Amino acid sequence: MTNDELMDLAIKEAINAKNTGEVPIGAVLEVDGEIIASRHNERETFNDPTAHAEILVLRDAAKLERNWRLERATLIVTLEPCPMCAGAIWASRVNKVIWGAPNIEAGSLGTLYNFGVDPRLNHQTEIVGGVKSLECSKLLSDFFEVSRQ
Repeated sequence: MTNDELMDLAIKEAINAKNTGEVPIGAVLEVDGEIIASRHNERETFNDPTAHAEILVLRDAAKLERNWRLERATLIVTLEPCPMCAGAIWASRVNKVIWGAPNIEAGSLGTLYNFGVDPRLNHQTEIVGGVKSLECSKLLSDFFEVSRQ
């Protein structure tokens, strides 16, 4: 699958989030050409500040793989991960991250910080940012415009 096709799957998850009243952020995790997990934000649903799409998809994938090391995995997410999620990506040894919209408030894989390629850490991750950025950004801006009214 191409990066755009993978992001389309993450966008579908983001739309699912929006439809349940969650901030529209979606993530999928691919291993060896197969999507093994897909989730969206569920912070409101679970009243859990850690229930970001990335964290949930990593948990599901690790459980399915029966291994916390996700070294063959590519994580695709509609918004650039925050510091918490970038830390979980580092801890799970994800091979590659593809993100959509830049996270100007907390982006940690290129915008404000870059945990993915910091040579001081014992694992680096390939980062591809800005895939379908306008579409991912519009989902978020439309959601917040409606929620402010």
